[in-house]
Amino acid sequence: MRDIIKMTCGNCSRANYTTTKNKRTMSEKFEMKKFCPVCRKHFPHKEGKISKG
Repeated sequence: MRDIIKMTCGNCSRANYTTTKNKRTMSEKFEMKKFCPVCRKHFPHKEGKISKG
């Protein structure tokens, strides 16, 4: 099952991107380097859950 996750900037802590992740194949926290439009630079973005409600 794929879960929707948000990607938060490691520098300014803003949620800039959303993506999906397969929990069975990737059990650890997801992190990748992406462009932050607020900081206007590339920073590592970490996984955060989207609340369902």
